[in-house]
Amino acid sequence: MRKRSKKRGSSSARATVKNPSPCGNESSENRKRRASKILTELRKSYSDADCALSRDNPFQLLIATILSAQSTDETVNKVTPVLFAKFPSAQALARAPRDEIERIIHATGFFRQKAKSIQGTALKIVEDFGGDVPQTLDELTTLPGVARKTANVVLGTAFGINEGVVVDTHIGRLAWRLGLTWNARDTKDAVKIERDLMEVIPRKEWTFIGHALIQHGRKICSARKPKCDGCSLVKHCPSAYTFDPA
Repeated sequence: MRKRSKKRGSSSARATVKNPSPCGNESSENRKRRASKILTELRKSYSDADCALSRDNPFQLLIATILSAQSTDETVNKVTPVLFAKFPSAQALARAPRDEIERIIHATGFFRQKAKSIQGTALKIVEDFGGDVPQTLDELTTLPGVARKTANVVLGTAFGINEGVVVDTHIGRLAWRLGLTWNARDTKDAVKIERDLMEVIPRKEWTFIGHALIQHGRKICSARKPKCDGCSLVKHCPSAYTFDPA
């Protein structure tokens, strides 16, 4: 006899095991129409949606985004003012004492690797890009600690260049619940989630949709207890009211 999982009753477990959306039965045309309605509602609710990381220029956004891995925006925003006051440019950070960088960013976690990455990134920007943050995906992903997600954040937010859609935990969860991904294995399948979102969301909206979904995920559609009663997307969400109250 098969043993039942102890987590079977939890909404978080169900969300990563069984796709609650009708993706398999929904036509491409219907999905795009629904995505358009979702986008319209997000525009109404989060017209000023932006990256939560504090920054004054593309370099600061790049460094802050690297530091945000396995950390929170709130923690990073407490650390970066100190870091940038001391080392305001790529040139300054590249020649900074490593132990001092580690001390400043310690609260973000994995501080030794992050210090190595941000200093390596600063040095490469100085040596290979004349001190300016590069503006292409291929160039950005040559920098230490920079993968596609970080590059998308910088390109879209700092330069208004839509090369892809950022997929973090909030965006992955909401794309899954809203039925805007149909090829992903689960909410963490970032590559396929991004690909699906790029198919149903107009390119000019790729940066906005990421920022808006993150805000909606934090404010309304949380991982454990989504607030369906107060959700502006409920009419277009195949997962609405399917989660156990807790």
